[in-house]
Amino acid sequence: MNRETNIVILGAGVGGLTTAIALCQKGFKNITIYEQRETATTIGAGIVLWANASKILDKLNLLTEVQKIGGQIKQMERWTDKEEFLGSVNISEINTIIGSTSYSISRKELQEILLRKTKDLKIPIFYNHKALQLSCNGNNAAILFENSIEINAAIVIGADGRMNSVARQYVNGDNKPVYQNFVNWIGIVESDKPIFSNTDNVMDFWGCGERFGIVPINEYKGYWAGGKSLPLNSSFKTKNNKDELLKLFASWSPKIKNTLQLSKEENIKYIEVFDHNPITKWHQNNVCLIGDSAHAALPTSGQGACQAIEDAWEFATALEEAKTYEEAFTKFQKNRLNKTTAITMAGRELAKSIFNEDPIFCSYRNENVKKTDYNLAAKNITHLWSMK
Repeated sequence: MNRETNIVILGAGVGGLTTAIALCQKGFKNITIYEQRETATTIGAGIVLWANASKILDKLNLLTEVQKIGGQIKQMERWTDKEEFLGSVNISEINTIIGSTSYSISRKELQEILLRKTKDLKIPIFYNHKALQLSCNGNNAAILFENSIEINAAIVIGADGRMNSVARQYVNGDNKPVYQNFVNWIGIVESDKPIFSNTDNVMDFWGCGERFGIVPINEYKGYWAGGKSLPLNSSFKTKNNKDELLKLFASWSPKIKNTLQLSKEENIKYIEVFDHNPITKWHQNNVCLIGDSAHAALPTSGQGACQAIEDAWEFATALEEAKTYEEAFTKFQKNRLNKTTAITMAGRELAKSIFNEDPIFCSYRNENVKKTDYNLAAKNITHLWSMK
């Protein structure tokens, strides 16, 4: 492809920023990002950059910045709400097989790393540009924004998220996400005094229709997510998050109570959790989807942002090697479709199990999880995250 090709990216989240950086490092010079939000903001508290994602960040010369502030994750322990031990996934083994290290980091800090790199590469970002309509005519795509500005581009990359992607609407004819019948409260916890004695261990507590996960970043800081099976617009949505969570998880591990008590109300968000049914067409004419716009997975997949990072590298590589954008789009989708679909469906299956409200089912589930061959489980996870 011509390195002077005019490329527009819709969305300045993890996927959009990483794609811009990857394209620039491949030699593409005419890249512009348009973001609907008024400022650089993030949705979410923290993220584990699993080894498959950190491997890509290393290729993009971004991993050093992550290593400075991120925590290294080596184990993921599973417990019941009654603190009965269910087993542990050896993340170090996953790291060894994939050939990189998994890091925990706040989304804000990851976003800042990507924004600094974007600025260093002189890639412009225009905020307060919400795309309303996409159309293609010959070799150009036209984008109309809510502020009445209209632009043209040779290539449009839809990195505009899962909830209302204009690019997905154009490509797929439908961009309606699917509510998966549970909510997540997410938060950052930090203190001047040490919070975590073991900073490389993720703690995952399973109840019946409820879940609470805690991820350390360092001794003094971490992030967490508390989930519950709930309908849309439940009464919890309008209540004080911290108070409700302290009541909801009062009988669970004291570690959860301590985490919540140290969390500030303003750092807690209530999120109704959606994903998308997998689609088999990611591109049309000059427009190609990446990240959540193409394959939004649930948080239970553990791979949402990680797959967006993989997309960025694979898309930039495909565009670098192809003679036409059609060839690049086709190759990109072929390389990514099966893996992202499998991850989306695996996330759904785990969510159905965790957020099942039947006590008999949950008891049976827990007994089965105790019998899990965790060495084999680590290998299966590695196979899924490494597949092409």
